[in-house]
Amino acid sequence: MDKGKMRPNFYGNNNCKMYLDLKDIIRENALRYLPAKSLFRCTGVCREWELQISTPFFAHNQSNSFHSTSGFFYQTQAGVPSFMSLDPMAYGVPDPPLTFLPEPVDIRASCNGLLCCQGRTGYRAYYICNPVTKRWKELPKPGADHGPDPAVVLLFEPSLLNFIANYKLVCAFPSELGGYEFDIYSSEKGSWRNPGEICFGDWKLLPKSGVHVNGTVYWLSSQGVIAFDLTSERSQLLSSAPGALGMMSGKLCAAYVRGQRLVVSLLSNTHSNTMRLHSDARTWVEIQSDINLDPTVAAESYSYTPYHFSGRYGHGSGGVVFIGDDMVLLRNGNKFYSYDMKKKASNSLGEVNIDSDAGIVVYVNSLVEL
Repeated sequence: MDKGKMRPNFYGNNNCKMYLDLKDIIRENALRYLPAKSLFRCTGVCREWELQISTPFFAHNQSNSFHSTSGFFYQTQAGVPSFMSLDPMAYGVPDPPLTFLPEPVDIRASCNGLLCCQGRTGYRAYYICNPVTKRWKELPKPGADHGPDPAVVLLFEPSLLNFIANYKLVCAFPSELGGYEFDIYSSEKGSWRNPGEICFGDWKLLPKSGVHVNGTVYWLSSQGVIAFDLTSERSQLLSSAPGALGMMSGKLCAAYVRGQRLVVSLLSNTHSNTMRLHSDARTWVEIQSDINLDPTVAAESYSYTPYHFSGRYGHGSGGVVFIGDDMVLLRNGNKFYSYDMKKKASNSLGEVNIDSDAGIVVYVNSLVEL
């Protein structure tokens, strides 16, 4: 047999060009799209992958590439922070109780991998942290008293041009003149600022209902939806939302469960309350969707009833807790279910002993650098 004509064994030779090219392609083009927990497992594949994943440049690329909902932070009945993962094999954090922070905290908000917490002692300082890397920063004391349960929304959009996260924290708090005022913290400036806007009205705001969509922050209230435009720094009261607030297709939406169907409405007209009498303009428009929940999930989730400020839409004991572009979190008491709108599949997340007064905060498993 002519050994010179034998084909080389590409599969058994780890030094062959084909093997190295495939390994390099995965390292350079695929790893950054994985969540943080999966990446830590990948560090055991080889020395090159470990070095790649541990660099600040890779962490920067990963925070700009991975944006999928990974799970939810919440407070247990004992007041301890904890994490509910959508997939425990892929998503997770090394210290869910956040013991790396200098004091016990309450979870307030989250955005693209950053978590906002508030201390329980002294003036109740705000902390911004990444629960994956355990890095954190304490914000300076705001000029106004935000109260024991502040309505804060964290804003952070990863940028290829910024290696250090630039974020904002917006807080709506009761004004001494009536209604609500707004405080804005900017990490770029390192200080708080009150724009002087007051949203007057005899109503109460739901602190844990805040969402940010296209430069405007929205909260549920006892009289409707409070909107605060970050560009004009002006606020307005919109008609009541038919469900929990969220974002779909880049627009503000509201969702609730009716029978076995998830009903979603989009914000259509922010000026419908100023239109002429008998106008067809509506603030919220229900969209036609084929989102039908699994009978088990639908039966155990609350259906729609007229709005009650006590927390009908998941901020209390049941219903839609969160809706994003492709993920919905449903709750009935202490039982939680997720629904993937792309795969059209539901999943039971089990039973969790959660503090009924605490919020549930969506989280992205990111390596973002503070």
